[in-house]
Amino acid sequence: LEQYLWKAADILRGPIEVSEYKNYILTLLFYRRLSDVYVEEYQENLRKYGDESIAREKFHRFVIPEKCLWEDTRQIGTGVGEKLNEALDNITKANPELEGVINRTDFNDKERLSEERLIKLIEHFSRIKLGNQNVDPDVLGQAYEYLIKQFADTAGKKGGEFYTPKEVVRTMVKILDPHEKNKVYDPACGSGGMLVEGYYHIKNKRKDPRKLFLYGQEINVFTWAIAKMNVLLHDMEARLHQGDTFSNPKFLGNDGSLSKFDIVLANPMWNQDGYKSAMENDRFNRFTYGIAPDSSADWGWIQHMLASLKLNGRMGIVLDNGVLFRGGAEGKIRKRVIEKDLIECVIALPEKLFYNTGAPGCVSI
Repeated sequence: LEQYLWKAADILRGPIEVSEYKNYILTLLFYRRLSDVYVEEYQENLRKYGDESIAREKFHRFVIPEKCLWEDTRQIGTGVGEKLNEALDNITKANPELEGVINRTDFNDKERLSEERLIKLIEHFSRIKLGNQNVDPDVLGQAYEYLIKQFADTAGKKGGEFYTPKEVVRTMVKILDPHEKNKVYDPACGSGGMLVEGYYHIKNKRKDPRKLFLYGQEINVFTWAIAKMNVLLHDMEARLHQGDTFSNPKFLGNDGSLSKFDIVLANPMWNQDGYKSAMENDRFNRFTYGIAPDSSADWGWIQHMLASLKLNGRMGIVLDNGVLFRGGAEGKIRKRVIEKDLIECVIALPEKLFYNTGAPGCVSI
């Protein structure tokens, strides 16, 4: 399944930037899955209730409006991109949860994606069925994550914007060891890999992963959409918001203060600049150990995550090694955090492990 799905990239080679393959392929994969699952549910409902209206409209995780099924799109002769966009917009209207997830990519931009290529892409996905009767959510979710990794491999440095190597994610999750009823938060969630790994950490211990409460925020709208699809294809539940965690954290309590979590973990963009003003004017009292310099928000991320932890919470963050020894304002913040005895350990990572840099990183717990 993984190899077959990845062959869709061969159809796109040429007019489309490699870094944008994911927007087309992942959206079509998700659309095919939604449609196939809906058809299965419809047939089961019709068998059970013998009523067409109930079969169409009731007992569905996601509703597919009339003339918006995958097979309807496949039968279109001309104007395929325009009508595919319309179908995805109509599905979004029927399922507000999918707003910005499946209707963000323009399949009617013929300068980038000719009708001929789009038809080939649709036919490629038409050769396999992706309903629950054919593909288990775990298997499809793994295939989806395989595609995300392949996109990261081909995108080079841009791949680091949405993908953290699986080995790093698994190591962090094993150390932090989420349990049932824990609230887990990733403030820079990318494609959602850390939250997915937390879900399977619980499942592999033969516990109920639906008793793990998952939260994430991502600044890039396309990456946020990938994360939403990732979670849904794994048949998981998670609250994922799009926005800048520094200037506008989305998870707040009833009194407007930051929500608190049992586990906070992230691989934020390293050495982000331009956030000093946001830290100086912060209304959530997050940066109590000091204001990080404008050239690097690394210690700002650490403080945001600490401020989001419950009193006995556990935290893990991936950053570059500079966070361990840079002086100035960062050195002063680091000293205060160490004196508070907040750091359990630092794990050194090898160089050339991450897509967007050859520099070595570290995991701080």
